[in-house]
Amino acid sequence: MAQTKWILDPAHSEISFKVKHLMISTVTGYFRKFDLEVITEEDDFTKTSGIVFTADIDSIDTKNDQRDAHLKSADFFNAEEHGSIRFVGTGIHVEDDESKLKGELTVKGVTHPVKVKVEFGGIAVDPYGQTKAGFSIKGKISRADFGLTWNAVTEAGSVVVDDKVKFSGEIQLIRQ
Repeated sequence: MAQTKWILDPAHSEISFKVKHLMISTVTGYFRKFDLEVITEEDDFTKTSGIVFTADIDSIDTKNDQRDAHLKSADFFNAEEHGSIRFVGTGIHVEDDESKLKGELTVKGVTHPVKVKVEFGGIAVDPYGQTKAGFSIKGKISRADFGLTWNAVTEAGSVVVDDKVKFSGEIQLIRQ
């Protein structure tokens, strides 16, 4: 069977992340600019031969300009030297009745294998005749694993920013 290329529908997709702040509340942020391309061997996504996701660090939005600037600085992502996050998927596998996408995540020049939960929403044709596929993804990583180690300690001894970062995405792809 011929390969099928799928590209991101940015109007119907979003990527967010959540991090505990002062260990008492959670801050949510978004990447406003990101891209995803998937190559499948089958239209039902049972076999993929290429998955590449990138997120533009300069598009981070936590609804706080000062915090966004700090995240883009050398203390965190160092957007000047490392302008994007990159994930290259190696395949979707079923583990314990859940679909998991395995791949290599690169943040700030550091690459580690990661697994994310994937829920396939299905395939539909929109009113304009475009075939689309939908997915929900969830995962978590350790900031320290990727060199994002900035932190401070409060007077009470709590850390300002948790090491664990949860991320999720609602993704819609368009068949080419």
